[in-house]
Amino acid sequence: MNLLRKIWAIYGLLVFFLIWLILIPFILLAFFILPESGHRHLIWFFHHVYTRLYFFLTLTWVKINGRQLLDYNQSYIIVSNHVSDVDFMLNAMAFPKAYKYLAKKELTQVPIFGLIVRRLCVLVDRGNAESRRKSIQYLQKTMKEGYSIFLYPEGTRNQTDELLQPFQKGAFRLAIQTGTPIAVQTIVGIERISGKGAYNLLPGVVDVVWSKPIETTGLELKDLPKLMEKVRGLMLKNLEN
Repeated sequence: MNLLRKIWAIYGLLVFFLIWLILIPFILLAFFILPESGHRHLIWFFHHVYTRLYFFLTLTWVKINGRQLLDYNQSYIIVSNHVSDVDFMLNAMAFPKAYKYLAKKELTQVPIFGLIVRRLCVLVDRGNAESRRKSIQYLQKTMKEGYSIFLYPEGTRNQTDELLQPFQKGAFRLAIQTGTPIAVQTIVGIERISGKGAYNLLPGVVDVVWSKPIETTGLELKDLPKLMEKVRGLMLKNLEN
């Protein structure tokens, strides 16, 4: 079984990069032709066409539960658990609209990929207080344009034996500061197709579960621990069930 996982994972990587190689010229052309408002269509394409094509070619069936709980006219701070290499595609496919990832400014230094990050993500510069303030202002502007923002509250992939790693405060502080509701997504059964460690993939079924969004209007930073615990509790309930 381990050998099959490695072989299928290598196949999955080849599929991933082959699709990218085919699309890169069209993506770069679109960046120069489309106005900034048109980037929404590119994001939607990546989230809902590219991901479906990838999962079709790797024989992965994604079951999405609870999507009717989301208000399609509302911007959210989206959070999810994080275990596998394919999580970011599951996250994107499960959300009905386009969202932007919150990304570190350092990622823009990567050739080609950095250009895509700069155009399609919200960049955070943690260099100083003034940079952070401008990042928050740009973030608020992005959400007013109708985008949601995605973050992993665990910070990194969970490679422990625990269902969840400790949460970092960033996503929840951001939700409170901007008064944006939190959309809680839980990837369940990821071990059926992927798991901890590199080169780990199999055909199979995985569930993505949406919980009822949590309102943050009226909350203050002193409420942050309770908010984090509430979100963590929802994810744990889904994982345990």
